[in-house]
Formats: sequence, structure tokens, C-alpha cells
Amino acid sequence: MEYLQAQNVTFSYDGDDGMEPIQVLRGVSMEIQKGEFVALLGHNGSGKSTMAKHFNAMLLPSGGRVYVDGLDTMDDALKYEIRRRVGLVLQNPDNQLVASIVEEDVAFGPENLGVAPEEIRRRVDDALKAVDMYAFRMHAPYKLSGGQKQRIAIAGIIAMQPDCIVLDEPTAMLDPRGRSEVLETIQKLNREKGITIVLITHYMDEAVLADRVVVMDNGKILTQGTPRQVFSQVQLLKKHQLDVPQATELIFRLKAMGCSLPDGILNEEECAAALELLLGKPC
Repeated sequence: MEYLQAQNVTFSYDGDDGMEPIQVLRGVSMEIQKGEFVALLGHNGSGKSTMAKHFNAMLLPSGGRVYVDGLDTMDDALKYEIRRRVGLVLQNPDNQLVASIVEEDVAFGPENLGVAPEEIRRRVDDALKAVDMYAFRMHAPYKLSGGQKQRIAIAGIIAMQPDCIVLDEPTAMLDPRGRSEVLETIQKLNREKGITIVLITHYMDEAVLADRVVVMDNGKILTQGTPRQVFSQVQLLKKHQLDVPQATELIFRLKAMGCSLPDGILNEEECAAALELLLGKPC
């Protein structure tokens, strides 16, 4: 069942000082199924973050249509319902934290939705437990690490009970430990709660975790498929200045030197297994 649909979407930002509008999306069509985990990739300026903001009506298409569970984002009367269904987590968690106490911050969204106090209490507790931050409910957000802040920002979205969470490069400002914490949280929400996840990232090892990868370039979809299908197209991705996972890159270089190795290697474990089979065989 399609939960998010983009139909031939175009979008342009207004140009500065009377300049021509800047076209960012050029006829993008995609479908994301309910409960799916999709990674959206592309270099800076490819249109991926602009596309993400269309999924919760933060931006509206210049042409084409975007639907959320059948709701047209162009219908202004549906805007708040769409944003209740699709939560957006931004790159810098400090831009989404609004209160001086963690649990008050998580309660902010449900309060604005007019949720009853006793239900807010339950949602806040459940959301903090879902991101493993319940023990920090009385802490000040500014004292937390980057990864912890991002998990609190995610909890604030969860408390609004969305069907889908769109994350726009949520780990870009985090250290490796913070990245790991946030990625574990995202996977847990997808697997255990069935929340549809759209992850915008420039880290290839994060994209490997998704059910499906969509690669954008110059405002269009370049390629899409499972991580194994997409990252098997090493030459295509490199042609468009895009990286591949490190394990995929190593195998690609060894194959270029004449070594007999399989395509579609995605992680260190698969790489090690392939190299183990190769041991003792001449390249």
C-alpha cells in the first residue's frame, strides 16, 4: 500500500533580486510503501532535502502532486493532519528542542495538538522509552550529547504518533557513537512499531540498512532499488560523484585489478567472507 506518493513533482525556489527561479526538482515520481524504510541519497544540491520537505507539506510542489496516505498536500485544510501523520526530524537537533526539561520538550507537540493531559503523560513516557531516553526525562536538553539530543527530537515526533518519520541527515552533526545511537533508534521504530522511515543521508553505510535506496541527481531520480542493486552500480554512482560503502569500494578496486570477486558486497562481513574465499587464488 502506497503511503507517500510523488507524481511528476517539480519545484523551484525564488531567485534573489529579481533573478530567474532556481529549479530544484524536475519531474520526480516515487512511491513509498507503508512500513517501508527508504534511504534517499544524493550529493548537495541533488534535491533530496527539498523532496523530504514535500512529504509533510513544509514545501508544496510548483507542479505535480504529493499525497500522504491519499491526502493531497496542496489542500490547505489538510496541512495539520498531514503534519500529524508525517513527522520531520532536521539535521540540527538544537533547532527542534524548545523546552528546558526533556519531558516538557517531548510534550510540546501533543499539547499543540490539543491532546488531553493524561494522554500526553502516557505518550511522553512511551516516546522516551522508545528511544531509550526515559531515564533522562528530567534532564536539561542542553546538557545532553548530540546523539541524545537527536533522540529527544525523535521522541518529540513519536509523541505526536505519526505513521511516518522523515529524517533529513539526522546524523550529519554527530560523532560515531551518536550516529550509532540514532540509527539503532530508527531501525527499532521501523521494525517494532512499523513506522515508515524516510532517511535522507550522505553516509553510504546508513543507506545499506534500508529496505530500498533512491538516488537523486540534479533534481531527478538517477536509480533506485534494494541496497545491493543500487550499490552494484559502482561506475554509475561514481560518474555522478557519489560514493559507495567502503567494503563495496574495496571489492570494486580489487575486481579492477583482475581479482575474481562477486558484485553486491555491502559490508565488512560480506567483504571478509569474499576475501577469505579468494585467499590462495591468484588474481
